[in-house]
Amino acid sequence: MTAATPATLLTIFGATGDLARRMLLPSLYSLQAEGLLPAGLRILGSARSALDRAGFAALVEASVCERIPAGERDPTALRGLLERLEYQPASADDAAAMAALAARVQALRSGDVLYHMSTAPKFYGPACQALAAHGVAGPGTRVMLEKPIGKDLASATAINDAVARAFDEDRIYRVDHYLGKEGVQNLIALRFGNALFEPLWNARHIEQVQITVGETVGVEGRGDYYDEAGAARDMLQNHLLQLLCLVAMEPPARFEPTAVRNEKIKVLRSLRAIDAGNVAAESVAGQYTAGAIDGVAVPGYAEELGRPSRTETFVALRALVDNWRWSGVPFYLRTGKRLAARSTEIFIQFRKVPYSIFGGRAAADMRPNGLLIRLQPEERIELQLMSKTPGLDRSGLRLSQVALDLDFHQEFRNARRRIAYERLYLDALEGNGTLFVRRDEVEAAWAWVDAILEGWRQQGEPPRPYPAGTWGPAAAISLIERHGHSWHE
Repeated sequence: MTAATPATLLTIFGATGDLARRMLLPSLYSLQAEGLLPAGLRILGSARSALDRAGFAALVEASVCERIPAGERDPTALRGLLERLEYQPASADDAAAMAALAARVQALRSGDVLYHMSTAPKFYGPACQALAAHGVAGPGTRVMLEKPIGKDLASATAINDAVARAFDEDRIYRVDHYLGKEGVQNLIALRFGNALFEPLWNARHIEQVQITVGETVGVEGRGDYYDEAGAARDMLQNHLLQLLCLVAMEPPARFEPTAVRNEKIKVLRSLRAIDAGNVAAESVAGQYTAGAIDGVAVPGYAEELGRPSRTETFVALRALVDNWRWSGVPFYLRTGKRLAARSTEIFIQFRKVPYSIFGGRAAADMRPNGLLIRLQPEERIELQLMSKTPGLDRSGLRLSQVALDLDFHQEFRNARRRIAYERLYLDALEGNGTLFVRRDEVEAAWAWVDAILEGWRQQGEPPRPYPAGTWGPAAAISLIERHGHSWHE
C-alpha cells in the first residue's frame, strides 16, 4: 500500500446535483476560505448537464451565496475557489463522454486524483470501470462513494465488487456524512480522550443506551427513492449503526483507519440477530399519517406519495451486543420522518446507586445518572447528576437531578458551525480514511438489516400508523417499557 499524498485534482461526478449544491460546493468554499485546500488543487465538475466552465462557475457561486451567510462570505476566497474550477460533461453510460472525461483528467492531473461519486449508486461500478479502462484509476487515485451502497447485501456486494475491479480497498472512501459531524467526532474524543468515562463504559455500570435520529420533514420530493428504501435502509443500516459502533467499540490502538475500522466491525459482528423468530418482539415499523408539525398541518406519507404503500417511515428496535463489555445492555435505536422534533442524540443511562443512604423523600427523588450526547440541532453534552435541592426541610435532604451542561456553541462561540463534508473532503483529499466506512462494515450492516427486513416480510404486517408530529407508534413505547425503560424525550 503506497502512502497517499494530497490530491491535485478533485473530480466530482454529479457536480450539478442537489447534494453538490447544498453541501459539497459550500464545503469546498469553506476549505478555500480557511486555506485548507491543497495548493494547486483543480476541481473538475462533471454531470450530464451541458455546461461550460463559466456556467459551472456561475452554479458554484450561486450555491455558495445561497448556503453561506453573507457575513461569512469573503470575495477573495470565492474568487480563489472559482479560479480552481473546470467542467467536463459526462455520463457513466456514455462511452465517448467517459473517454473525453478521462482525457481531461489526464491533462489536468499533476499528482493524486480524488473522484467523488455523487450520483445514483447504479453508476458507481460503470463509472469506476470506465476510468480504469482509460488508465485514470490506478495508483495515486482514490474514490469517494455516497450512500446508499446498495439496497441489501446482494446489491451492496455487487457494487463493491464492481468498484473493486478498478480501485483497491484502501483507495475506496465510503461516505457516511454523520461521521463528519463535529458532534460525532466529539463522541470519539469524549470516550478516548478522558480517563473519567472509560472505566464506567461497560455493562457493569451502564443500564441502557438509546440512539435517536428524528426528522420533522417528510419525503420532500424523494418519494420514489424513499418508497424503495424506507427508514431501515435509509437510516438504520448506515447512520444509526455507525453511531452504535462508536459508542460500543473497544478502544482502538491508534486513531487511524485500520485500527478504528477493526473495532467497529467487531461490534457489527457481535450484534444479536433480529430475524423472523424475534422481529415482532424486538422491533417496530411505522408509517406517518396526517398530523401537524410546529402547528402546521401536514399530509400523511401515502398522500405525499400519491398511492398506498407498506414502506416504513419509522423504525424502533432493541439491539443487543453479545460481547463481554456489553452483555445484557439493550441498545434502543429509533429513527423516523415527521417526528415531534428534529433531533440526533445518544443517551446513556448508568445504573442506579446500589444503596441509597437517604431516607424518606430523598430516597424517592433518586434518579440514575445519565449522559446525553446531542449531535443536532445543536451540539452539546449533558451529564445528569443528583444534587441537593437548595433550602431547608425538616424531613431531611431533598435531591434534584441537575445537568452539567457543555454547550459547544457557548464554549466555542467564536468557532464557525461546519458542514460535515468539510471534514470529509479534507481527509479524503489528504488520503486519511479514518472517518470513512470499510467494505466489511457495509456488508455486515446489510446482513443484519436484511434479516430484519425479511422478518417483517414474513410477518406480513403493515407498518403501524402514527400521526405526524408525534414520536412514532404506541408500539414503540411498549417495546422499551416492557423492559423497564422509557424513551428519552
